[in-house]
Amino acid sequence: MIDRRGLFAAAGALCAAPGLSLAAPATLGADNPVVDAFVAEQKFQGVVMIGRKGRASYARAFGMADIEAQKPATRDTVYAIASISKWLTTIAVLRLVEQGKLSLDAPIATWLPDQRPDTGKTVTLTHLLSNTSGVPNGFMPALKADPEVLKREVSAAQAVSLFCQGDPLFPPGSRFDYALTNWFMVTAIVEAATGRPFQAVVEELVTGPLKMSHTRAGRIDAEAGVAASYYAGPPLARRENARLAVMAAGGGYFSTADDLLVAAHLVFDTSFLSDASRKAMTTILVPEQDYALGGRVRSLTIDGQVRLAGWETGRTAGYRSVLGHRLDTGDTVVILNNTDLSQKALDLFADKLLGAAPRA
Repeated sequence: MIDRRGLFAAAGALCAAPGLSLAAPATLGADNPVVDAFVAEQKFQGVVMIGRKGRASYARAFGMADIEAQKPATRDTVYAIASISKWLTTIAVLRLVEQGKLSLDAPIATWLPDQRPDTGKTVTLTHLLSNTSGVPNGFMPALKADPEVLKREVSAAQAVSLFCQGDPLFPPGSRFDYALTNWFMVTAIVEAATGRPFQAVVEELVTGPLKMSHTRAGRIDAEAGVAASYYAGPPLARRENARLAVMAAGGGYFSTADDLLVAAHLVFDTSFLSDASRKAMTTILVPEQDYALGGRVRSLTIDGQVRLAGWETGRTAGYRSVLGHRLDTGDTVVILNNTDLSQKALDLFADKLLGAAPRA
């Protein structure tokens, strides 16, 4: 066990971050009528956590992590977080920008010289991280034609060559297209700029220094402590979560509520990232989607005032997740679920937990 002083020392520059705080003890838990009503209505199965500046004030687990094995969900259960992976990826990219190894505004041909000239010279990392590249998603047609594609691992560079070379759909930056292949290209760029595997870079720059000890990508579905995926039913039925390693950046990470709670605080509230990087993460580039880089920034009406919140959501197989963080107070809500619930229902639930008025 690392003591508090050892933890700060291991965190390097992170230890100087203002407002650094750790998650509350695992015994935390109390009745919350909003949570209780939602759990009863939706037959919710998963973990709900509320906190401020990285310290949980409420944490409860409901239902089963694995129905067949009769393993109940706990605060420490690991869930697939799907597109919240894009948030982790964006943090890694911004840290590489801070190190001078990447540029948000340089053409992607800088690192992908074999990319077709029209997109290679006009698309930037900003376009990829905001899902506005215009590069068509060649992966989905390939998967539809041959489902075995999900069983054949390819490198990031190979994925870009196979699935990211179609004719542009629109000029970069002019439209939003939530294409997984944007993140294939981000992965290949990170690997080209660093000479290292993508997941190793994320561990070195993000999950390691943020002490996200339960957060990683890979085929860990059957490991102890990882929640199984289910169709909503009734009855609940096991659901496969097939994926390739190259999908990690856009949706392949797993995590816990505590890891996400503390990470949101350190990323949004402290000097873990530079001022310029935090501004980039919280500047909306696609207003109709509230989308910035790697996630959304939503406007919540709380006590009659509009408050901004970093808003990350994830959906893959039977997993659903929400990470909402108020940028003014540091209040955070984390919801992790493994029973295929409505993402809209989870978002509205998270709104209530942060005290937001119902949406119009």
